[in-house]
Amino acid sequence: MTRRVHEVMTGSPVTVEKTASLAEAARVMRDAGIGDVLVVDEGRLRGILTEHRHPRHRRAQGPVRHHRPHRAEPVTVRPDDGVDDAVALMRRYALRRLPVQSEDGELVGVVTLGDLAIEQEPGSALAAVSAADPDT
Repeated sequence: MTRRVHEVMTGSPVTVEKTASLAEAARVMRDAGIGDVLVVDEGRLRGILTEHRHPRHRRAQGPVRHHRPHRAEPVTVRPDDGVDDAVALMRRYALRRLPVQSEDGELVGVVTLGDLAIEQEPGSALAAVSAADPDT
């Protein structure tokens, strides 16, 4: 039976408004212990800001809106999409994470490359690193 995205995703995604500064977004990521935040405008997904693109050690100033997305619309998946569909999208667009939106556009989670590694290749090095407790 095909596993579904909602079975492997991380729920309750962390968001910042598009008017947030990069410093504020970096603080949110640091405080939540994560490497990305979803950027929203009045609840509508506009993009993803990642530590990879804006490392915390950089002096981050100015509004998030100055970060230009690579695509006009963020690539997303639905909770009931198959895990294989999420993997295909990640491969096609060279993504490490995908926001998960319900039918009505509500952000319900994020599925990451690590989540999928744990699901599809539990014995792999990536899965082991992804499953490790970050506080140890």
